[in-house]
Amino acid sequence: MGRIVVGVDGSAGSRAALGWAVDEAHRRGDRVEAVMAWEDLDVGMWTAATSSHAEADALADRHRRKLDEVVDSTPTSGLAGPVERLFVRGDPSQTLIDVAKGADLVVVGTRGHGSFVGTLLGSVSQRIAAHAPCPVVVVPRPH
Repeated sequence: MGRIVVGVDGSAGSRAALGWAVDEAHRRGDRVEAVMAWEDLDVGMWTAATSSHAEADALADRHRRKLDEVVDSTPTSGLAGPVERLFVRGDPSQTLIDVAKGADLVVVGTRGHGSFVGTLLGSVSQRIAAHAPCPVVVVPRPH
């Protein structure tokens, strides 16, 4: 059984990427790992660095709930097992590159909540495509 890693941030692009990854995993008989990485400073979501542990915990909880909501709303019938969830505090690009070591495939959307909203591909997608240790699929954002 192989492993497909998919980046999730709650955006339409990442939802499309998760759906594509689930469909591909079903065809291959692979398992899926949905990865959400976040940092205190996330300009694209208009949050700021937190000044207290309570604020940091609240921000982490919001991100974790978003990961759960995205995974729970994605149809997964036919998969060999449940979509695994990995929630990491850190740079999204580097986290996905690290988690993708040993994976068969890493899947990302074209644009998420990053700070370069005007770019065609997105800074995370570009970095993953350039540095991932396995094949990469970039799923277009749904229209």
